Amino acid sequence: MKQAVQKWAEYYSGVENTLRNMRQVKAVATAFNTNVDAVLKINGRRLAELARETGLDWQALTEVKENKLHMPQDVIRGAFKCFSKGIAEEWLTEDIGVFNFMSEQLGFDRLQMGGQGGIVANALAVCGVQQVFCHCNSLSELQARQFLPLDNLLSFDENGAVKAAHQINRTADTPLIHWIIEFDKGDVFELDGHKVSCPKANRFIATYDPLNLRLVMDENFVDYVARQKLDAVILSGYHALTAANGGVELIEGSVPVVQRWQDRGALLHLEVASTQDKIVRKAIVEKVASRADSIGLNERETIDVLEVINEENLAKICEEDCTAVNLFDALLRIKKKVGSRRIQMHMFGLYVTLQDKDFPVSPEANRRGMCLAATVAASKAGSGHINEVKNLLWSKGMDPCAPGLEELKKLGDYIGDENLVLTGISHYEDYDVIAVPTILVEKPLTLVGMGDTISSVSLVSALGGQLIQKS
Repeated sequence: MKQAVQKWAEYYSGVENTLRNMRQVKAVATAFNTNVDAVLKINGRRLAELARETGLDWQALTEVKENKLHMPQDVIRGAFKCFSKGIAEEWLTEDIGVFNFMSEQLGFDRLQMGGQGGIVANALAVCGVQQVFCHCNSLSELQARQFLPLDNLLSFDENGAVKAAHQINRTADTPLIHWIIEFDKGDVFELDGHKVSCPKANRFIATYDPLNLRLVMDENFVDYVARQKLDAVILSGYHALTAANGGVELIEGSVPVVQRWQDRGALLHLEVASTQDKIVRKAIVEKVASRADSIGLNERETIDVLEVINEENLAKICEEDCTAVNLFDALLRIKKKVGSRRIQMHMFGLYVTLQDKDFPVSPEANRRGMCLAATVAASKAGSGHINEVKNLLWSKGMDPCAPGLEELKKLGDYIGDENLVLTGISHYEDYDVIAVPTILVEKPLTLVGMGDTISSVSLVSALGGQLIQKS
């Protein structure tokens, strides 16, 4: 394994050059979901105060009929449920009264960019892509402040003019805010003689986002992007839809829009994301993933896709034993049934890409892109943010993790290529296989948006390297 560590240190030594090559990528668009995350750390004492202020006694607090925010009291019910069980849940609302309550009574400790579209746009812009167009169905001043102050990070004002996103203020737009309410293990809540200790640090997300929940599109963005020559479109935002809210029809309605972008030559990458509604999940797979050039998933999302392509047995195997070998079998099955030309899966310690042999990005360019993505992701975890160029390579020089190398060796043995642990590149059946052991940070400061960052930086930086080779 010592030889493998040395070999991967050599591959990782090229990340600075790979990052530099991202400047060759002329234009990328990110769509559809962009919002504001309002992060709030709350303790048990304050949560109990809010319960009393909103008229909740113990019985009313613990009586949860539906995981949805119909009234202000439901915000407290949801937060207490997650606090008392140490679990994470997200409840949604389209009620402006609930939004006003959260704005006025909860507040926040800090604001940050939310939504895959916004997170990816910030990441690609700071990495040096020449133009990054970000879709925003709401772009208030509050939303604009979450964009990095970069001239290459663009969106559209109310008149359809292209401007630096951080300078736009559509005054008629209401901010779309996801309150991320965090709590600590061991904190205590007391109400009406009842006492509860939080068993595990976790969070409750209370979301006011009526536009993204209905996949509302900014027509200025849609029309402008359709006329441009784009290198790639990073697509996301379908996961918040529900069948009850017409999610399947909304997905179908987006297909002609997406097709226009592809017809202009853009490489289309879909972030599958965690989609709770199985009807919507199946529609995403059948109607969007099937036409995407590339899709990105983590291990949980891989299992979720198996469940809607009639591969429940394999899903159960992966659920019970989430190894690279089992997940590779899952990727093969998804590749054959869904048909996307490239699939990238990120799991603990390892990234795996499975792609057609004629995919326009070579295995070597993919490996370089995946090494850069692992470095940027670790840098984000270790430094807390990648809002500045100097933070992008914070983790450069750190060794790839032992668990990743071990999983890579097992995967190589499984596909009959003992050199995979040394090269990260192989072939299986009709596909190229690229696998990269990642860098792990022992005490991460943040994990928000990590998967989105990995997928987008990996693909777009690989495109940059490919453009260099062609020039």
